[in-house]
Amino acid sequence: MKIRKAVIPAAGFGTRFLPATKAQPKEMLPLVDKPIIQYVVEDAVEAGIEDIVIVTGWHKRTIEDHFDYPFELEQRLRESGKIEQLEEIQKIANLANFIYIRQKGPIGNATPILNAKEVIGNEPFLVLWGDDYIKAEPCRSRQLIEAFNRLNGSVLGAIRTRSPEDTKKYGFAAGEEIEDGVIKVEKLIEKPGPERAPSDLAVVSGLIFTPDIFDAIEAVQVPPGEELVYIDALNILLKKQPVYAVEIKSGKYYDCGNKLGYLEANVELGLEREDLGPELLEHLRRLVAEKK
Repeated sequence: MKIRKAVIPAAGFGTRFLPATKAQPKEMLPLVDKPIIQYVVEDAVEAGIEDIVIVTGWHKRTIEDHFDYPFELEQRLRESGKIEQLEEIQKIANLANFIYIRQKGPIGNATPILNAKEVIGNEPFLVLWGDDYIKAEPCRSRQLIEAFNRLNGSVLGAIRTRSPEDTKKYGFAAGEEIEDGVIKVEKLIEKPGPERAPSDLAVVSGLIFTPDIFDAIEAVQVPPGEELVYIDALNILLKKQPVYAVEIKSGKYYDCGNKLGYLEANVELGLEREDLGPELLEHLRRLVAEKK
């Protein structure tokens, strides 16, 4: 079955970026001159996704505005002869069919997935986080979709890492590596630490689920004070169907949910720009020389 829909959870408060996110969603923080969430949407659309379901909160109206038609701005750009900028903002609204859901339910990253249940229906679907991005060729979403079609099971986007610090930040897949960069998951271990990491495949960015994930989320027993997280649901789903962790090949992971990762992404993407890269590189060289 063709995967047509993607869910992007985007209801968090972005507390790690306060005060910048006091009045602006973290997903709208710019990478050079384009918000993070637009990179995420473009990645999905490049892979053939038609419907983008964004799960938001009361403080995320600017996300909806960004993907809307800004008539007044279009008129001003047209009158000013700024045709290139006009075409750029017109493309944003035409990327996909956008559907917005207000998040409700317990705290945790499984809640926005469950909130999309009625919109998804009986179809497999893609989940992308609104504050991270993997630049890859083919794109991350296409690699995940191709893996889902080949393996016939839920797919978790992963990167290889042997960094001890990463074992404290991400979930890691445990199981047999059935082919290069593919683990048939027996268990997912959240933030195992360097001594308990079962593999070097960290599940970080992009997921494909069958609708069975909704029953699994609803079956999770959440202890008082804990969050409803999708990894707990996946460990239930594993008992009913195969789940695979798949390494995203030829990709660079940008974790824009933390300050250092966000700064690194801006620098690296800026260096790739023909209009900015040479001058930015020269500036960085001067800074390095001054620090020595």
